[in-house]
Amino acid sequence: MESTPSAAGSAALTLRVEGMDCGGCERKVESALGRVSGIEQVQASSVTGSVKIVPAPKGSPNHETIERTLGELGYRVVNDSQQGQASGPPAPWWHTAKGRLVLVTGGLLVLAFILRAAFPALGQWPFVAATVVGLVPIAQGAWGALKMRNPFTIEMLMSIAALGALAIDAAAEAAVVVFLFAVGELLEGVAASRARRSISALANLAPSTARLIEEQGTREVSAASLTPGQRVMIRPGDRVPCDGRILAGTSDLDESPVNGESVPRARSIDDEVLAGTVNLNAALEVEVTRGAEDNTIARVIRLVEEAQAAKAPVARFIDRFAFYYMPAVVGLAVLMAVVPPLVSTLTWSESIYRALAMLLIACPCALVISTPAAIAAGLSTGARRGLLIKGGAVLEQLGKLRMVALDKTGTLTVGAPRVTDVEAWNDGQDEHDILRLAAAMEQDSSHPIAQAILAHAQDQALTLPRASENRAMAGRGIAACVEGRELSLVPPHHLIDQGGLDADQNARVTAMEEAGKSLAVLVEGERPLGLIAVRDEPRDDAQEGLAALSRLGVQAIMLSGDNARTAQAIGDGLGIEAHGKLMPEDKARHIRDWQAAGKGPVGKVGDGINDAPALASADVGIAMGGGTDVALETADAALLRNRVTGIAELIDLSRATLNNVKTNVALALGLKAIFLITTALGFTGMWIAVMADTGATVLVTLNAMRLLGYRFSPSTVSSSSR
Repeated sequence: MESTPSAAGSAALTLRVEGMDCGGCERKVESALGRVSGIEQVQASSVTGSVKIVPAPKGSPNHETIERTLGELGYRVVNDSQQGQASGPPAPWWHTAKGRLVLVTGGLLVLAFILRAAFPALGQWPFVAATVVGLVPIAQGAWGALKMRNPFTIEMLMSIAALGALAIDAAAEAAVVVFLFAVGELLEGVAASRARRSISALANLAPSTARLIEEQGTREVSAASLTPGQRVMIRPGDRVPCDGRILAGTSDLDESPVNGESVPRARSIDDEVLAGTVNLNAALEVEVTRGAEDNTIARVIRLVEEAQAAKAPVARFIDRFAFYYMPAVVGLAVLMAVVPPLVSTLTWSESIYRALAMLLIACPCALVISTPAAIAAGLSTGARRGLLIKGGAVLEQLGKLRMVALDKTGTLTVGAPRVTDVEAWNDGQDEHDILRLAAAMEQDSSHPIAQAILAHAQDQALTLPRASENRAMAGRGIAACVEGRELSLVPPHHLIDQGGLDADQNARVTAMEEAGKSLAVLVEGERPLGLIAVRDEPRDDAQEGLAALSRLGVQAIMLSGDNARTAQAIGDGLGIEAHGKLMPEDKARHIRDWQAAGKGPVGKVGDGINDAPALASADVGIAMGGGTDVALETADAALLRNRVTGIAELIDLSRATLNNVKTNVALALGLKAIFLITTALGFTGMWIAVMADTGATVLVTLNAMRLLGYRFSPSTVSSSSR
């Protein structure tokens, strides 16, 4: 349990709740606790597995009452010590209560079929036993919600359907329905658990320890204990443990985990550093400016949690429909049993028979299968094509997207700089000479630009000489002796500041930088010999993928943490609107602004930690398959094959699936409506009711299987009309 100040001044209580895994669970919890004395407001989140309770201004809720209320609904409050244990690896699904229920009911169902085949004299009793065992926890949940004056729940619908089937001697059908419901509940729990682990994975960006500088020297302390004003030592290769300001030292920092910058940035005295970034090549002394609870990583975690918890939960179709469907059908069945004998010559036994037949027809077997069958086929088809979609709600929402925001680095671009230009500025040198000498100097460097130069030299099959006396010049590149020549490889702005470039060379540098390229000039003494330009280039299919989105009526916009000039250059080349120099919270803010302006639903595509808040804020978050684990876990869908065309394919597959779902629902409800009428009039009986339900199930399943033949053509985007 945690307590935080609320807007009203009372201490808001946050409880960790086990077993709350869906939007329906959230509504039950909020409805039940909202009636508890002393509670003003309740906000439940199945994503974070928590319930936030704001006490009334003049009262305070009783903790025992809260825990008892949640217990009656089938949920358990996890205390601090249990939460600490839960932070480790989660238990496998078969060790959970829902997993054990699936195993038991599934085993009993199989055993029932075997016993009926081996001992026909047992009749339906094996199926009755299987139904009762599986129905106990479902009925307990329904009873708990009923006591909280919330009768219209999926548990109540399933209880009535199963008991009605038992009453008319359809125990086998009742056992199967109960088992499938238990499987669905288990899958929801597994999905919710994975979502919670994705949030905790963000915390792994910052190291758990830091090297604190004291008068007696340095000592290792917990990074969580750092406070503003303390000093820490960050060695080459270490992750930065805090937000801070450099007091001594100059080094390149890889900031891509936080802001998406594709090229490491040189940082020196008085520059700000961010928790989670990586120090590449020199020791730094840093003053802590923010505590662990307020550093960059902590803020990213809060953004992700808030965005995911604030998402309007997509209620399961059958749960929403049951609000109207269940009372209507039960009411009709009661009327069918009672009214005819009172107003006609129909016997009580016949009217009760017809009522039970109606209740069996109303059993939601075909309806329960209609949507999941199409969703399962769509998800399976997507998986075969490298499109990972995390559930039916996501698949449904994908088809509604009208705007997609894409990250630059690793999404629209390859994700690593490549050499784009090599120029020789001296008559005694050619391009191969410039590349060969520069690559010789970079042979022992792990810097991304150095790796790009070495890769390009390897592609040109150049033989590299050995460099000696290699040394880094603080903030000014590197220097070395190659073939007896004193050479340096430096950023052009140092030469421009010193007047080391002529007018033509200045013009070339300006043109390339405006094109979003990073430059390094090879210098001998004070004479520039040539230039090498690198840039993170667009993916081969980026143009095709953006064109496919346009044909689907979806607007694409680039959001990048890279510098504005580089982002604009890539955006201009691809023909889309581009925004650069964005921190994680800036990307999330853009998403929220577009949603508020009615431009949504809005999707977000990214591959890094820096994209996590925006992925969570978007209506649908899509991760590139080569991205970080946190991006893949936070996102609602992933492109495992790293193809930009996969974004349009996701949307098109969703639209094809939604069309299939509509057809299935019409089939399931249409057949039920027909046979409800014929049964009420006495034209059909129980065996027809069973055939109607089974027949509807077969029809919707066959219709869903058509999705397995789905094909996508990015040049025509015609498959969604299927």
